[in-house]
Amino acid sequence: MINSLLDKNFEEVTLGFSKASAMEEANRCLYCYDAPCMRACPTSINVPSFIKKITSGNLKGSAKVILEANPMGASCARVCPTEELCEGACVMQKDDKPIKIGALQRYATDWLKNQDIPLFHAGVPNGKRIAIIGSGPAGLSAARELCRMGYEVTIFEAEKKAGGLNQHGIVSFRLPQEVVEWEVEQVRRLGATILTGKRVGKDVTCDELLENFDRIIVAVGMSKVPNLNIEGEMLEGVLDAIEFVKTTKQETVPQNMIGKKVVVIGAGNTAIDAATCAIRLGAASVKILYRRTANEMTAYPFEYEFAKQEGVEFLWLASPKKIIGDDEGKVTELECVQMKLVDCYDRKDTLLEVENSNFTIATDFVIRAIGQKRQVDLIQEFNLEHSKGIPSVDPVTLQTSNSKIYACGDVIYGNGYGDATVVSAVQQGKDCAYAIHNALKQTSEIA
Repeated sequence: MINSLLDKNFEEVTLGFSKASAMEEANRCLYCYDAPCMRACPTSINVPSFIKKITSGNLKGSAKVILEANPMGASCARVCPTEELCEGACVMQKDDKPIKIGALQRYATDWLKNQDIPLFHAGVPNGKRIAIIGSGPAGLSAARELCRMGYEVTIFEAEKKAGGLNQHGIVSFRLPQEVVEWEVEQVRRLGATILTGKRVGKDVTCDELLENFDRIIVAVGMSKVPNLNIEGEMLEGVLDAIEFVKTTKQETVPQNMIGKKVVVIGAGNTAIDAATCAIRLGAASVKILYRRTANEMTAYPFEYEFAKQEGVEFLWLASPKKIIGDDEGKVTELECVQMKLVDCYDRKDTLLEVENSNFTIATDFVIRAIGQKRQVDLIQEFNLEHSKGIPSVDPVTLQTSNSKIYACGDVIYGNGYGDATVVSAVQQGKDCAYAIHNALKQTSEIA
């Protein structure tokens, strides 16, 4: 029953353009000089160029423009916050609807995926070896560029499947696994060795990498969701949102949520993913509990609207206090307290509990979605300078305190290092690759 729900309810929700609709939309573009949409893209895709090629029927050329700038262009076409980036900057925003740049990007890259035409080739070997830890968007992007420049690249991935966040952390009905696997395969075809099930620090040591590779890129993303630190967290039915979403991408989902009540704690994009997954697994009711208001939630506006359309209920200004279970150790209720935001003269928006406002919610599952832990153990094993688990990096080269090691993607998110988006991770991966290449050229280690 659960697997049939996966087959039925986890198919991609947004259909791609037909040829006719793609042509109609592409012909609306003004092909601006110094296009603001291009400047708004973290990877600087030449948007007017790829759209113009669609109008002339040159889909291979269109896809090449996209993927030259963004190695994960097929994934980003689906998961990028285009409303805030390229489409948000579109000049058509003022008087008309912005060009559907993301959908056109998907149209071109899907065509290429279906044709399975290789666009890029490995460079002449230069004798240098690069280790990349993590096969998410940042790691794959760095690997693609390094392979094209002639490096011998080995990717170490702790999970059984490569793809990182795109493979394991984004719901299938937004980003199908086949798209991620195609992008992984493009990097593998360029000569990158991808070793799955290899956790650095356990299956291979940091010292081994430092000894056997000329440079290392740390692109491990972040770790599990932290604990709520409230009573009852060890009860059966308390789940980690990241791990829960990951189970929906496997052959068998261990949680039977058909007809059950679910409460998700947190209001970021991962919380939305967990809540909508629970709905699609047959939950009778799903509530998102957030201690602040909708104005402070970190989920994208389009994610919020999607969750409401799916039937997710939002409870604002409420914080969990205790998880209650039955005699068998299973979750039955969540005790909460009402919160209030107080605008103080010395510090704004202080969050306070409302006295005598405790209430309970009947539930079968509590899903934690309150951010993610940092990969502190790995950072410390490499003996890198860091701030609360965030490696300190040069803002331009992304080089860490160890000159042989660079870092990119979610592992450096925070402290002013970019946004926690797939497209930002992709650009940082490229930046690492170019920085390594330039550094080795300056020291005459390569021609």
